Amino acid sequence: MPYPKIIISIEKQQLTLCLSRTQSQTYPISTAKNGIGQLQDTGCTPLGAHVISEKFGDNLPINSVFVARKFTGEIYDDYLATTFPNRDWILTRILWLDGCEEGFNKGTNEQGVCDTKARYIYIHGTPSTEPMGIPLSHGCIRMRNQDIITLYDQVDIGTAVEILP
Repeated sequence: MPYPKIIISIEKQQLTLCLSRTQSQTYPISTAKNGIGQLQDTGCTPLGAHVISEKFGDNLPINSVFVARKFTGEIYDDYLATTFPNRDWILTRILWLDGCEEGFNKGTNEQGVCDTKARYIYIHGTPSTEPMGIPLSHGCIRMRNQDIITLYDQVDIGTAVEILP
C-alpha cells in the first residue's frame, strides 16, 4: 500500500497517519457510540479498506460548520452550542470515505445497504467539548479540529484508509 495511508483502530480509539515506513503521526479519535457495523441506519462505524473519495473545507477557518458537506457560514461557538444542543456538529474539515470491498463496505449485501459512502461516513472535526478516546459518534470518525486540519493537509483524494476493530 503506498504512502501516505491512514490506519484507524476502533479498539485504541486512534488514527495513525503513516507517512512512510518509519514516520507516522497518531491522533486520538472518537468512533461510533453504537460500535462496529456496516449497515445503513445503524449508527455504527464500518470496518475494512476505504479510500478518501472527497475533501471539503479547503482554507476555511477552524470551527467552520458544515451541513450536508456545505459550509453554512457559521463558526461554531458557545452560542451555537447552547442554541442547538442536539446537533451533531461536523466542523472544520471533512474527509468523505468510500468503501473498497463490494458487499462488505460498498454496495449492498443480503442484509441491506452496506455502502460507507452512501452512509455519509466521514473523518471530521468536532467541538473541543466532545471527548476523544471514547466512542460517541453517530458512525463517523471524529477528531480534534487542529488534528483534522493537520491530517487534511497531508492527504489527497485516493489516500487509503483501513478501519480495524
